[in-house]
Amino acid sequence: MYRSITNRLAVWALLATLLVNFNSQNASGQAPGGELPPVAAQLDSLEGQSGEGVGNSPGSIEAGTHPDLLEAETDEYLKSPNSAPHNAWMLVCCALVLFMTAPGLAMFYGGLVRKKNVLSVLMQCIFLMGMMSVVWALYGYSLAFGSGGPYIGNLDYALMHGVARQWSETLHHPVTPMFDEALPRLTHMMFQGMFFIITPALICGAFAERMKFGAMVLFSLVWGTVVYCPLAHWVWGGGILAFGGESSIAGGALDFAGGTVVHISSGVTALVAAIVIGPRIGHGREPMPPHNLTYTALGAAMLWVGWFGFNAGSALRIDGIAASAFAVTHFSAAAGAVTWALIEWLRSGKPTVLGASSGAVAGLVCITPAAGHVGPMASLIMGALGGVVCYLSCSKLKSKFRYDDSLDAFGIHGMGGALGAVLTGVFATRAVLDISGGEPVGMIEGNYSTILGQLAATGITIAYAAIVSFGLLKLLDLTIGLRVSATSERQGLDITEHGEEGHIFL
Repeated sequence: MYRSITNRLAVWALLATLLVNFNSQNASGQAPGGELPPVAAQLDSLEGQSGEGVGNSPGSIEAGTHPDLLEAETDEYLKSPNSAPHNAWMLVCCALVLFMTAPGLAMFYGGLVRKKNVLSVLMQCIFLMGMMSVVWALYGYSLAFGSGGPYIGNLDYALMHGVARQWSETLHHPVTPMFDEALPRLTHMMFQGMFFIITPALICGAFAERMKFGAMVLFSLVWGTVVYCPLAHWVWGGGILAFGGESSIAGGALDFAGGTVVHISSGVTALVAAIVIGPRIGHGREPMPPHNLTYTALGAAMLWVGWFGFNAGSALRIDGIAASAFAVTHFSAAAGAVTWALIEWLRSGKPTVLGASSGAVAGLVCITPAAGHVGPMASLIMGALGGVVCYLSCSKLKSKFRYDDSLDAFGIHGMGGALGAVLTGVFATRAVLDISGGEPVGMIEGNYSTILGQLAATGITIAYAAIVSFGLLKLLDLTIGLRVSATSERQGLDITEHGEEGHIFL
């Protein structure tokens, strides 16, 4: 009884302190000492005063007594230097990654198709921005980042429970659930949601100009649930591919920003989709040039800019790691663009805009898993190698095996992502990110075990994405059909699927 009374008195004393701090801040323009301590830290100070209390839940005064304060912070704390600059940067990165899907990817892909299909590509990107966001809010984020087990998350964050701002009955004002000491969980959820949007949009490049819009919608919906969410949990949610995790296979993988989760998964799925759906009518016999390379070049430039949010944002902070990731992202894109253009220049005597644009994207894809782990000089090598490998994949490999990967989603994202994942194990260094407690990280430092985890993660991602995607595509083909009719394909999907035209000249 005495301890219970002591706890209640301590809570009231804390609330009085908060009120004094709030009034003091209103009077002086800032909290005493320059910043307001986090709620969790203030509540943690009560531990030990009464001999019972906080347990393992920071912010709870008594086990189960105040769940509304669990891992949540006040607006005053979010304005402090501990949180505000990091949160502001991450919100900008959210916008940059969304910018990659539309207008970036939409224009990049839109320019590569024939003019009768340009709106169909734009519609795929814009619709996926909407649908995948809804799925992410309802249950996707929870499956990817809920605690769960090593294979899939739970439903802790379903319907934005534990993510959205909530009312504190104890403090009598709103509080914000936190992902960590700097970022609101809302911000982390939004940032990761932008990855969830762009990944199925990348796949659309493989079946452009021939897949039913309804089939694309159902496929993306189910694929995001059963392929993307588990992969994200395996790599970033403490699952079987998390680096150094207890349940990790071969020690797990380094994947700073999505080499396996985004690029390998989407690239391999794109190849499977291109094979299952089959080539476009006239493929290999009729000319199918891009209808507007202006769109494609501008789209590539937008992707380049947006990728700074994609990679540097994955540091989740404004710090040296973010600065390094920003720099290597740029250098790898630059090396990829120059390398691809030089290959064309040497082979045909004419470097092309399409080649330079594709090379830049190849360099960006290749550096993605390594962005927070390698230095600038390594990024130049990775970007150049990405340009070479992706060039050969989009020209020699595709023509040899005669599959119709319409916009080279596999050639760039599948091959570039796999190359980047492996090279991360080669060039990763503790000098950029000390992820192994001061021990060597990559082969360049003498550690040969990391690359085993990279190879294992690459192989598992390829196998899982390929098998599940093949089964899903076959199921949809047997039920609703994947492909538009031959008449619709020849007329163009803009008219037959959407009743509009992208280019009208009166």
